[in-house]
Amino acid sequence: MTVMRALSVSEITLNAGAHVSRIRRWIALLALALLAAGARADAPVTPGLTFNGFGTLGLVHSSEDQADFVASTLKPSGAGHTRSWSGHVDSVIGAQLTATLTPRLSAVVQVVAEQNYDNSYRPLVEWANVRYQVTPGFDVRIGRIVLPAFMVSDYRKVGYINPWVRPPLELYSLIPVESSDGVDARYRVTVGEITHTFLGIYGRTETRIPGDSKVQAKGAGMITYTAELGATTLRAAYSRADLTVEAFNPLFDAFRQFGPEGIAIADRYDLDDKRITFIALGGMYDPGKWFVRGEWGQSDTNSVLGKATAWYVSGGYRLGDFTPYVTYARRKVASNTADPGLTVAALPPFLAGPAAGLNAALNATLGSAPAQQTLSLGGRWDFASNAALKLQFDHTRHDAGSAGLLSNQQPGFRTGGKVNVFSATIDFVF
Repeated sequence: MTVMRALSVSEITLNAGAHVSRIRRWIALLALALLAAGARADAPVTPGLTFNGFGTLGLVHSSEDQADFVASTLKPSGAGHTRSWSGHVDSVIGAQLTATLTPRLSAVVQVVAEQNYDNSYRPLVEWANVRYQVTPGFDVRIGRIVLPAFMVSDYRKVGYINPWVRPPLELYSLIPVESSDGVDARYRVTVGEITHTFLGIYGRTETRIPGDSKVQAKGAGMITYTAELGATTLRAAYSRADLTVEAFNPLFDAFRQFGPEGIAIADRYDLDDKRITFIALGGMYDPGKWFVRGEWGQSDTNSVLGKATAWYVSGGYRLGDFTPYVTYARRKVASNTADPGLTVAALPPFLAGPAAGLNAALNATLGSAPAQQTLSLGGRWDFASNAALKLQFDHTRHDAGSAGLLSNQQPGFRTGGKVNVFSATIDFVF
């Protein structure tokens, strides 16, 4: 159950420390590319550096004292049991340096500090890439780049840009990772009044999750399509990857000791280079005075983590510097939450006990799949040109037998309940 709370679909975050050597190799190679491309520049340009930053100071209270409310299922603790009021849930600080080297060539590095899987605030390299503008409508990037799974992926951590305190967790917890090590290509063209954007990305991620377990996603490919017409934006995304989660190895290695039946169960549910898929659809209408937006997503891990669907719809109205908003989000399990497991009756007594224990562990993990619905009411006050105060109240109902997205559950925790969460943040950019 600990692993299930930490992961949902390809719930993988990036660990910059694990990739330092790889980033250094990129820097060396990209430096050569910059020099070469600079010499071939189409027109003279004065190299320039642009520095930007963003941050969120947050405070969160949860009514559930037997589990923690967290903004990402990969965070180890939050508001509720660990502490009634927590500043760790949403607080983040980030800085971005952009270098323009030629009319076609630029590079960006973004570093972010927030609560990590080990409770540290060690800064991580979120982005580190070079972009080459092949034509006015076509560009290519290589390095650590954004993983565009959702509509707000490009600025998911930049709270000032988003209307809410945080993107709806029901959907965004399906893929909380925001970056990928690899390459992407983007093509943008306007036909009539509609602007079409096609993007393809290929790469990999690797990190350690709470419990110090290694997670890898290799061969991660994603394609997206976005159409823009005036105040209307429509978007679709599809991705697939091969996922490995070491934390499950002991459980399924034990199943394999029970012969063909155990091997079949392990092959069905393990996460050892297992193919996962994700699809998402989204839309937004924002004429300026008000907005409405929504997204839907479905993930399938073909493993013990199962298959899930999630969606949300949100709207708000701008009254000068104040914007009240409302959001409803839903997440459901779309796969089996129980399995007969090993046939205990067919085993000798000395094996029946261990087999029953394995069956119980398997079903505990299957049954802990998050399923919940949340109604959120909030307001945003832009009290400065670069800062906003947000207040948000979330009322969440967990499906029967589910703990929802709460983590760090204690012995006294009851599934299928309700939880109220109050959040206050100050978001800023500089």
